[in-house]
Amino acid sequence: MKIMIIEDDKAIANLLKMNLHLEGFETALFYDGKGALEQIDLIKPSLILLDIMLPDIDGFVVQSKIKKKNIPVIFLTARTDLKDKLLGLELGADDYITKPFDNRELVLRIKAVLRRVKSLEKQDEIKLATFKLMRSQHSFYIEDKKIDLTPKEYKIIKCLMENHKKVFSREELLNLVWGFDYYGDTRTIDMHIQRLRKKLGKYKKAIRTVYSVGYKLEVEK
Repeated sequence: MKIMIIEDDKAIANLLKMNLHLEGFETALFYDGKGALEQIDLIKPSLILLDIMLPDIDGFVVQSKIKKKNIPVIFLTARTDLKDKLLGLELGADDYITKPFDNRELVLRIKAVLRRVKSLEKQDEIKLATFKLMRSQHSFYIEDKKIDLTPKEYKIIKCLMENHKKVFSREELLNLVWGFDYYGDTRTIDMHIQRLRKKLGKYKKAIRTVYSVGYKLEVEK
């Protein structure tokens, strides 16, 4: 796991880097906010240690810019004011630690945040062999490559993945995906399944037709 350290005090930054390496973490070190923001998508950190008082833009601005990336953040700061702590947490930070801090406590807090995030990811993720669906992102992946689906195609694959090997009639899929007030023809399902299979490429046979009944997903785990 890689931890991004954004800290302008070089002595503290290098001490953090050394201690995290001893715990088996990789690190990426930045002394300013703008440089870190430019590299964050390339580095893809598992967690960010973020100082508030940076030389260019403050840590609150950095956090507001990365909030949608869903990367866990722990603020490390000399600011002890409760208002600052509340602001940091309101902006989506996972923890707030004031300086000076004990390095052992920091490592334990990092591990606690990572465990919590991993647990949430497991609840959010459905994985069947090379297929992966992330509920919170409304996204579907094959071999870690995102597949562009329409909202209805996403709902169909979500339904099939959540109920692996269960056979759905066309009427059931219509009700689950379009809702009970939809009065369209069941051929709508056939058309969407055909398009979805095309997007599955070499895995198109995973969506199986059950003669005279409907469809099911069967993926070899």
